[in-house]
Amino acid sequence: MTDTNTRIAQIVGDNDVVLFMKGTPLFPQCGFSNRAVSILDHCNVAFESVDVLQDMEIRQGIKSFSDWPTIPQL
Repeated sequence: MTDTNTRIAQIVGDNDVVLFMKGTPLFPQCGFSNRAVSILDHCNVAFESVDVLQDMEIRQGIKSFSDWPTIPQL
């Protein structure tokens, strides 16, 4: 497992719900991330967010970790 995969696994393991998104919950940087935050908020789901725009290794790593090519990822 790569260092990035280890970091992602740690984040996922430490939190019940994690949203890997573009931006932050207060300032989403794409419509899809905004929609994901809105849905989680509407359902009163507590979640940890990770801004993939701040870390290119996480941005690419989450795609291989989950085998899914797009962001946001829940």
